[in-house]
Amino acid sequence: MEHNAIFDIQTEGEFLTQALRIFKFQYNNNPVYQAFCSYLNVAPSTVHTLEQIPFLPIEFFKSKNVLSTTNNPEITFTSSGTTGSETSKHFVTDLSLYEQSYLKAFKYFYGDIKDYCVLALLPSYLERTGSSLIYMADDLIKKSNHPKSGFFLNEYEQLHLLLRELQKTDTKILIIGVSFALLEFTEQYQMSLHNTIIMETGGMKGRRKEIVRQELHELLSMGFGVKHIHSEYGMTELLSQAYSKGNGIFDCPDWMKILVRDTEDPLSYLNNGKSGGINVIDLANINSCSFIATQDLGKINPNGTFEIIGRFDNSDIRGCNLMVL
Repeated sequence: MEHNAIFDIQTEGEFLTQALRIFKFQYNNNPVYQAFCSYLNVAPSTVHTLEQIPFLPIEFFKSKNVLSTTNNPEITFTSSGTTGSETSKHFVTDLSLYEQSYLKAFKYFYGDIKDYCVLALLPSYLERTGSSLIYMADDLIKKSNHPKSGFFLNEYEQLHLLLRELQKTDTKILIIGVSFALLEFTEQYQMSLHNTIIMETGGMKGRRKEIVRQELHELLSMGFGVKHIHSEYGMTELLSQAYSKGNGIFDCPDWMKILVRDTEDPLSYLNNGKSGGINVIDLANINSCSFIATQDLGKINPNGTFEIIGRFDNSDIRGCNLMVL
């Protein structure tokens, strides 16, 4: 299926056209998604708006092969999980879609990656295989073409010395890190950085007590000496990411959209400003499923940006496990 058109979307009408086209394609070619839609008694002939499209519960990526193509996967991205827990699997049959998505989104929000020295502090991800975040970070490091770009496991002293060295130049720095590692670094080293973006990817991953994002950002802002902490909103099951340049306010690239569903009635939607379950449309997920009901809670702001305010406490979201395939 032709997919480059999704990266040329500029208007709401174009987004709707592409979303309906992809919905029809996935209904016809994804057995898991078609069965879910059929259970809800929804077919392409009855769907004319984004809200009428069924959103597949994200848990299906743990138990089913969510694929809209018979092509063999080029790579399988897996979620992190505790020992013995079931992990999500995202079978990616066209890596170029993922690469286009994160490169175009980064350029849109931050400019040319070649302008940055990219430092990735992602120990919990480096310690396992199948991380989509590691794949993206590795590619950004390579494409930055900066001789000092690279990964750091637990080498906080080495990272500290490198940052001090880079601060003597006009180099733009991107530090992308998991929350607990960024915190650990600031507990050992207090810095006052300029020309630097600190981007947290969320999650203590069981390494530290969870804290609210506002507290995390305050601690990181003080530790790195920067005004704002940036965030990335992504997950194993998505090929696109939303970004926040501060205060936990996220924006999507033009081929990604957020809807907020009612937590008591998952087939209905809430007005902007009201909190509910996050549904994601990721048109880059052409070969898997572009319409996903996540376990995140959030709200959409009047200007179209969105915030993540938590997660569902129970693993089975009300109304989402409608069917056991």
